[in-house]
Amino acid sequence: MTTPQISDSELELMKIVWATGGTALYAQIMESLAAAGRTWQKNTVITLLSRLVEKGFLRVRKLGRRNEYTATVSEADYQTAQTQVLVNKLYAGSAKGLVAALIRQEAISPGDYEELKRFWEKEGGES
Repeated sequence: MTTPQISDSELELMKIVWATGGTALYAQIMESLAAAGRTWQKNTVITLLSRLVEKGFLRVRKLGRRNEYTATVSEADYQTAQTQVLVNKLYAGSAKGLVAALIRQEAISPGDYEELKRFWEKEGGES
């Protein structure tokens, strides 16, 4: 399944829903935005949430006069799909190219490298 692209603003809303355990009321979303210093208008947030519902990222349920939004895509699944898009788009499908770029930029420390190596060996040994 191909995960549709979402905007940075939509992703910000998804991160709020994921951070609340995958379900959040509209009021909770607005509170989280305010706490982060975001002063988005109500209509903007409603439009973004509607787009996320249309794209299949959220499901909405009416609870009286309140809307409850539930993530239908997990954060881990989204990260995996977007990583694959990045690798395909920028590195012609080569994860090695991505890792090499991260090492060159020193975004991966020697300790991170050793930890990744152990992870690789563990995961490779289980298949």
